[in-house]
Amino acid sequence: MNSMEDFLLDYLPILVFMGIAVVIGLAFIFAAAFAAPSNPDPEKLSAYECGFNAFDDARMKFDVRFYLVSILFIIFDLEAAFLFPWAASFGSIGMFGFWSMMVFLFVLTIGFVYEWKKGALDWE
Repeated sequence: MNSMEDFLLDYLPILVFMGIAVVIGLAFIFAAAFAAPSNPDPEKLSAYECGFNAFDDARMKFDVRFYLVSILFIIFDLEAAFLFPWAASFGSIGMFGFWSMMVFLFVLTIGFVYEWKKGALDWE
């Protein structure tokens, strides 16, 4: 029974932290609801769309180029996110780490070539 109490006491700081986070979060929500100025006018309540009112349905289809650019961003974002820690630990990861990163970069290169062939890099 003593080991179970020790086990539960190990999780007590997490429970206290979560409780404090909930209390602070609710305090901020209630403070904003009571203290924030509230005088809406038609200009504040209107939809803002790049400085002018919306003129088309919000559910319209996007151009495929938008998705190609987003894929391109993900490719370079992933590359940067994984290359920096890999480079920092390069001396200790050995050949397995080296070849794992080469496979990863090869897959990213395939994605980049796909983007290039689809014309996502042509800004017309």
